[in-house]
Amino acid sequence: MTSQSLGGNKVIKNLSWRFAERMGARGVEFIVSIILARLLDTELYGTIALIMVFISIMQVFVDSGLGNALIQKKDADNVDFSTVFYFNLTFCIVLYALLFLLSPIIASFYDDPLLTPVIRVLGLTILISGVKNVQQAYVSKHLLFKKFFFATLGGTIFAAIAGIALAYYGYGIWALVAQQVLNVAIDTIILWIVVKWRPQRSFSLERLRGLLRYGWKLLVSSLLETGYNELRQLIIGKMYTKSDLAYYDRASQFPRFITSNINTSIDSVLFPAMSGIQDDRERVKNMTRRSIKVSTFIMAPLMAGLAMCSTQIVSILLTEKWMPIVPYLIIMCITYTFMPIHTANLNAIKALGRSDLFLTLEIIKKCVGLTILLISMQFGVMAIAYSLLVSSVLGQIINSWPNKKLLNYSYIDQLKDIMPSIIIAWIMGGAVYFIKYIGLNDYFTLAIQIVLGALIYILLSKLCRIDSFEYSLNMVKDVIKNRGAK
Repeated sequence: MTSQSLGGNKVIKNLSWRFAERMGARGVEFIVSIILARLLDTELYGTIALIMVFISIMQVFVDSGLGNALIQKKDADNVDFSTVFYFNLTFCIVLYALLFLLSPIIASFYDDPLLTPVIRVLGLTILISGVKNVQQAYVSKHLLFKKFFFATLGGTIFAAIAGIALAYYGYGIWALVAQQVLNVAIDTIILWIVVKWRPQRSFSLERLRGLLRYGWKLLVSSLLETGYNELRQLIIGKMYTKSDLAYYDRASQFPRFITSNINTSIDSVLFPAMSGIQDDRERVKNMTRRSIKVSTFIMAPLMAGLAMCSTQIVSILLTEKWMPIVPYLIIMCITYTFMPIHTANLNAIKALGRSDLFLTLEIIKKCVGLTILLISMQFGVMAIAYSLLVSSVLGQIINSWPNKKLLNYSYIDQLKDIMPSIIIAWIMGGAVYFIKYIGLNDYFTLAIQIVLGALIYILLSKLCRIDSFEYSLNMVKDVIKNRGAK
């Protein structure tokens, strides 16, 4: 099967731009976070991680599900986009005012007066996102991901320079705050410059109701997902120390850096592409299947390698003071390995217009996950980490269940598609793990592990005839060919 089966040259082209944007921006952010982690105290990261819980939950309201509703609606026009823009902007002002007023209560609950001013400044990202949100939806709707590349990278680089400078000159937690706010602000400014869409003077309550009928279910689903995910941070921040929270949060950032680049790139391109062919179930199934297989083929070796080389990576990048994150990191790598199953299944359900089903799945998953979390939280932070792994496995089964009927693509079929890649990835991981016992320093050990791991994975992929290997090569060739033709 050629790379065209994923959805044509346009999808491949936009996927390459989206991946370049994710890799560029997240790569810069990741490097900066490592520099700041070496400069700043672990407790400061715990404070920021705690505050970002509340910002993340508010951020879900910014979208209100209406961004996805605009993408999913086939005939969305400028009236729809303008209506959502004015609604979002007004709503964000209300949300920020609410966060501003609640900040002293949050600070009192966690017995940390510093949280009040920090929350109020970080909360500005909600206002800025209200201006940015519809521009993002417009880019996704029309598959203009090249625009994202310049906007995101520009904001990230500017914010990185500012954050490092402030940390170097002793501004502590405000270096992290400035990096977050400036990143979103510059990103938004550049996006408004490069994307020519502007809101017109029109607002349709009827159009808004129509979009909300689809979007409110996604909003509630996102709130459940975000609230549930961030609940772990809230519990750790309240029941344990800020250092414990910093270790847990920092451990998740390593695998999240990899998966967000791959998964977010595919997710943001796949949903609008599927929405455009939502009437052809067979094509949606083929696109879902290919997405799961290719994403897993790319992601599995990265997660296995990260887990098996975690001691050397943490020692080199973050220094010995961050070594307690290693056990959490290994658990999270196993959890994130299966992320493509979640993403592709949910995208298919959204693209088919079944936001009601999407919401039902989220309610079921969160009831199950919350039960596991409440049981585990009494037994320490490590038990909370393990609860995430268990919840993730059960979540895969729940997310894939509807597509057995909708697309004739069951969870068992999906496991059959991805297990060859996962098995050879962890065989590779096991092989490189023992290299650390040779006795070389961490730098040489890690270099050998990376090179040997890549060679083993490629060789096993060819020997086992993993079709995603050839498919991925064809994708790369298509991208290079298209760039060369230009």
